[in-house]
Amino acid sequence: MRTQGNSQPHLQRAALRHTCRNRIRRRTRLPVCTAQLTKELWLTIMLCHGGAVRAVRFNADGNYLLSCGSDKSLKLWGVSRGTLLKTYSGHGYEVLDADGSYDNSQLCSCSSDKSVILWDVASGQVIRKLRGHAGKVNCVQFNEEATVILSGSIDGTVRCWDTRSRRFEPIQVLDEAKDGISSVKVVQHELLTGSVDGRVRRYDLRMGQLHVDFINSPITCVCFSQDGQCTLSSSLDSVVRLLDKSTGEMLGEYTGHKMKSYKLDCCLSSKDTHVLSCSEDGHVYCWDLVEGSLSLKLPVGKAVVQSLSFHPTETCLLTSMEGCVQVWAAEPEETQDEVTMAT
Repeated sequence: MRTQGNSQPHLQRAALRHTCRNRIRRRTRLPVCTAQLTKELWLTIMLCHGGAVRAVRFNADGNYLLSCGSDKSLKLWGVSRGTLLKTYSGHGYEVLDADGSYDNSQLCSCSSDKSVILWDVASGQVIRKLRGHAGKVNCVQFNEEATVILSGSIDGTVRCWDTRSRRFEPIQVLDEAKDGISSVKVVQHELLTGSVDGRVRRYDLRMGQLHVDFINSPITCVCFSQDGQCTLSSSLDSVVRLLDKSTGEMLGEYTGHKMKSYKLDCCLSSKDTHVLSCSEDGHVYCWDLVEGSLSLKLPVGKAVVQSLSFHPTETCLLTSMEGCVQVWAAEPEETQDEVTMAT
């Protein structure tokens, strides 16, 4: 169900479905490197965080990764060698999400302590601690210029913070959600949010419009496709859905994984060829975007796969389970002494 603040005429449903499907098929012919997702991924590095890992994220260029969790810390790692570069401490409770700026000079994180922290990467010092949410903050992200931090909370609001201002109040509060915000993504002038009220909201900040897609199940994660034409959302009915961003047309549903009780991640591969999702059964599920068929069921472990992140340009995947972060690549690195293969 699609509602929007400023309706526009649409094509007939059948013609629209045909157009959207053809557009996706043209966009998603598998390149050689991404096609390897249908065969195998290799576990190249396993990192120990020291507590349950709530989120794992690549930085903008994919050379570093961030992990955060129940030990109240945020950690920065080098991806190639798995080296711990720095630990950032300052939150009072577990850290639930983190993001890095485009130039790698700053980090932001959010926590169950209701705060958002802006960090200096080099010194490890807190630049600003932002308060204003009435409950734990589930998700956080920089805009592309790292001039604004967007945070979503269990209090049902998205707050926008100016990173250059000395003021501690948000510059804008979005309070349209009827329940907690579980996921926030921003690309250029568009903001995408997922809420426990079962709605995916897309804010066109340039046009001042709000578009709402009703999923009818609590949303756990949302993201844009790489080409910006579609949105992907996962929900607690164990379904990942691909929607046309402009019309709300359902382009694909991906099932087989288990997502009933936990807030878990989903994402698209770097070339928009595959859909990936965490699962409560200890696997990462990977589907062909166009066909909807299961390409790979990656066995991570015996517990819940809490978080995942796909490399921005390469065939490389981050996963987290309990206190560990796993780095998976399409081929084993020659410099690695021990490599475990998962098929």
